Amino acid sequence: MQLLVTAMTARYGNKQKHESKNPVQRALVDRFKGQVVRVVRELRPRTLLEVGCGEGYLLKAIADAELGVELMGIDISAPAIDEAKSRLGRAARLEVRDARDLGATAEAFDVVLMLEVLEHIQHPDEILPVLESLSRRHLILSVPWEPFFRGLNFLRGKHVFALGNDPEHINHWDRRGFLRFVGSRFEIVETPLVFPWTMVVATTRDPA
Repeated sequence: MQLLVTAMTARYGNKQKHESKNPVQRALVDRFKGQVVRVVRELRPRTLLEVGCGEGYLLKAIADAELGVELMGIDISAPAIDEAKSRLGRAARLEVRDARDLGATAEAFDVVLMLEVLEHIQHPDEILPVLESLSRRHLILSVPWEPFFRGLNFLRGKHVFALGNDPEHINHWDRRGFLRFVGSRFEIVETPLVFPWTMVVATTRDPA
């Protein structure tokens, strides 16, 4: 039940973020999506998987860029996948799945995305080998850049009594800490600036 509640709360927050009418927030989110599209364009993958794709906002941005990439997204929330299907149509293959249940024989992809998800997972270190097994080469990962993310929330009156901390966030990384976390398993090749988030482009250490 707790996992379902967390997923539903995160889904609500994700919709708020991507559909905000606040011009500053919209500009920040648009820059974030633009950097994801830029990186994917430069990597030139044939296949791409987004783990925790939510309602498909980022997959839609990639699809709209017409990069010729075969897209797939998975999420544990059935309502989110339903909305993603409405948003993307036939532009992506979408499934209600938990990446941790895919197993070692799962299909591998040229690029694996996991964006704004790791902060919600109780044992994020257990996800890294799963992502490694799903990726043939590249990964794009991101989390909120703390403490700035919380500070901006507080300044705009969001989660004031929690000092700006989103209640569904159970992990908090500053930029350096997240780079160490990712670097413990992968080789970091780029760290695009997408304040107030930390984004990392990495490669597997033993590429297939």
